[in-house]
Amino acid sequence: MKSFVVQSTFVSLLAWITLTVALPQVGSGTVTAKARAATSTARSNTVAQAAGKLYFGSATDNPFLNEDATYKAILSDNTLFGQLSPENAMKWDATEPEQGVFTFTNGDAIVALAQANGQIMRGHNTVWGSQLPSWVSDSGFDNATLISVMQNHVSTVIGHYKGQIDGWDVVNEPFNDDGTLASNVFFETIGPTYIDLALQAARAADPNAKLYINDFNIEGEGAKATAMVNLVSDLKSRGIPIDGIGLESHFILGEIPTTLQAQMEAFTALGVEVAVTELDIRMTLPETDALLAQQQTDYQTVVSACTAVADCVGVTVWEYTDKYSWVPSTFAGQGDADPWDENLEMKPAYDGIIAGFSS
Repeated sequence: MKSFVVQSTFVSLLAWITLTVALPQVGSGTVTAKARAATSTARSNTVAQAAGKLYFGSATDNPFLNEDATYKAILSDNTLFGQLSPENAMKWDATEPEQGVFTFTNGDAIVALAQANGQIMRGHNTVWGSQLPSWVSDSGFDNATLISVMQNHVSTVIGHYKGQIDGWDVVNEPFNDDGTLASNVFFETIGPTYIDLALQAARAADPNAKLYINDFNIEGEGAKATAMVNLVSDLKSRGIPIDGIGLESHFILGEIPTTLQAQMEAFTALGVEVAVTELDIRMTLPETDALLAQQQTDYQTVVSACTAVADCVGVTVWEYTDKYSWVPSTFAGQGDADPWDENLEMKPAYDGIIAGFSS
């Protein structure tokens, strides 16, 4: 009898230890499998289109597009993603690494994938002060030469994809946070008219593509958003082609601008459409239940704002999975910014997206 009692006690103790180790303590903040998972079975692009939007989409890039079959299969599901953007494959350093030598292999692969799956394609981007080859950024070109170089680049790249791209981020990130034009080789050499010239070259290269100016920190009221309003108003008053404003929306958890919807409405009142072009919402690691819950709320807030604004045409996440996110390598100690985790499983943020389109 004594032996049985000792053995039973030992078994009970072992079971208690196993359970304690396996399950987090209530209130510990540890993320459980249940807390990590999205609960919705709705399809994000299907729900977006039902809400009157053109798409819910994702950015993607080479080489992982070609190397990760599971990732590619999810991305190819047009009930989840109705639109693709190239993260890097169409930027200047990728498409014209040497003057007059154009390479489109990686961009073509993304376009082919979108076409195979009936997905809308956005082009990103043609004129930006970053990710330029040194033959442009350090060239010392005079005004006339750089204008010619820029016009040729815009015309060639957009012309290559004529009829295949719904809209282009023609000019990317032209402003400083204080609303002044950012210093880059185009502004310093050509002056503010580089924006006009780029847009005009883009329109000539593909008259049917929507032409966007894309920037960050314009999602809420402030000097930069006001500068964008003034620029677009001025462009339209002078007959310079402009069809849309891209809101990058690289947000920090819990810091979604309270005036997001109002700012979208201020932009669309100018007679252009808007799109959320590069959405992710990063957190300070490690993940906790509370952080995931806040991220779910934040994704819902952003998507709800677009849903409420008739001329907000769609939402694109800047990679759908944490596995290939740009955030950890750019912001030390931060990450997990996307609605799918590193294992390609939907997170609670996905539920926020579905709720946002359903609002």
